[in-house]
Amino acid sequence: MFRHLRPLRRFCPEQIRPHGFHYSRALSGAEAATALRPFYFAVHPDFFGQHPREREVNENSLKRLSVYLENLQKPGFKSLKPTQLTFYVRETDQTSSDGQEPFSSSGFRAVKFTLHTRDLLSTVLYILNSCSLSVEHIQSSNTNVHSQPLREAKWTPDRPIKWNKSYYSFTGFKDPAEALEQVSRKEATLTWQRSWGVAHRCSQLHSLGRLAQQNLETLQKAKGCTLIFTDRSGVSAMGHVMLGTMDVHHHWTKLFERLPSYFDLWRKLTLLEDRISRLLGGIQVVYIEELQPALTLEEYYSLLDAFCSRLLESRVPLHPQSLRGLQMTLSSDRYAPSLHERGHFNIPMLGDPANLQWFMLSRAQQARENVQRREQLKATEDRLIQASVRKLALEKLYKEPSISSRQMVACCERLTTRPRPALDSMRLCVSHFYSVLQDGDLCIPWDWKDTEAVK
Repeated sequence: MFRHLRPLRRFCPEQIRPHGFHYSRALSGAEAATALRPFYFAVHPDFFGQHPREREVNENSLKRLSVYLENLQKPGFKSLKPTQLTFYVRETDQTSSDGQEPFSSSGFRAVKFTLHTRDLLSTVLYILNSCSLSVEHIQSSNTNVHSQPLREAKWTPDRPIKWNKSYYSFTGFKDPAEALEQVSRKEATLTWQRSWGVAHRCSQLHSLGRLAQQNLETLQKAKGCTLIFTDRSGVSAMGHVMLGTMDVHHHWTKLFERLPSYFDLWRKLTLLEDRISRLLGGIQVVYIEELQPALTLEEYYSLLDAFCSRLLESRVPLHPQSLRGLQMTLSSDRYAPSLHERGHFNIPMLGDPANLQWFMLSRAQQARENVQRREQLKATEDRLIQASVRKLALEKLYKEPSISSRQMVACCERLTTRPRPALDSMRLCVSHFYSVLQDGDLCIPWDWKDTEAVK
């Protein structure tokens, strides 16, 4: 099986860094994962559907690599045992066969190397160099790098593999589409964090389908959850299960297995929010995803717990129902409370509880007026969206999360009162700039100008 593998000489960290590379800091776990994206793209098992043996080798090697990287990040580790890994690397725009075995007729070649590194940076560089992948993106991401020019790196994802049903009949493998039906029957909701194209979404669904056919029992732990394809795996502050699109099934499986502990943490978080509400006059503690930094469930719980401890220490005297019907968000990057135009309070975790009491009580009426205006504006927005869809004969009209209701209303009013080009059956997205998405959706800025309109 590995008869074409070429032996590699013993690893030395200095030997793998291109001439002139000087790094002033170590990589974090998230940066390492980002830097390895071209590698994951070249070896991901989902691209080896017609080659089950090679797919299994890559899957097992990725699991072992994941353990190795996790151990590197553990505090106080001394040294790791050398780990020998084998990967089948697909031919992509970023891979080169220089100094390696040539690509086979199937479009991949075998690479074998041994990891014996002591930090994430050396590990990432060694992996990329062993697979003849560019390291230029690591150079450009470091603000204190000075190096000689490297070869131009181009990484354009190709189309995901979508097999005909006859393939599954011939090989005996299960159709991921059928497996996904089993997932949907488990009452789990699937969604995406970004406006990825159809091809990208199909690839992600294919990965989830494979996991369903291999380990449906583990996937059943997500019954009733919202599954979001995003940049990292975990559970969000909203309680949604996040599936990192660059992770392999091993990461997703571990996440699903840990869901019961996340459910326990979510219940504790809910109780903590209720406790803060009682301490602050009945105000509701909310997390508004489109307005707040992206937090994991653990990060949000720690934020709430620290804030609740400060309230208990200060014992702020508030009437039990003085702020009922209002909402507040908690932030770690603010130092003064504020009132948002939507009607909710932005509260800093480190703010003075005494000043917080005065601020919220003095602006409670204004907050209620803002909430009333927000509800009226939302009703107007919904009505104008429907009117715009009818008048322009659109298939769909929607907005990006960063577009406020006020901006959407202004855009729709102009769309319905001014003559526009033929947009029959189009999908129109209101954004901050003009663009055409991969799926063919047309994006326009909310404050579009007549002179910019397409004639």
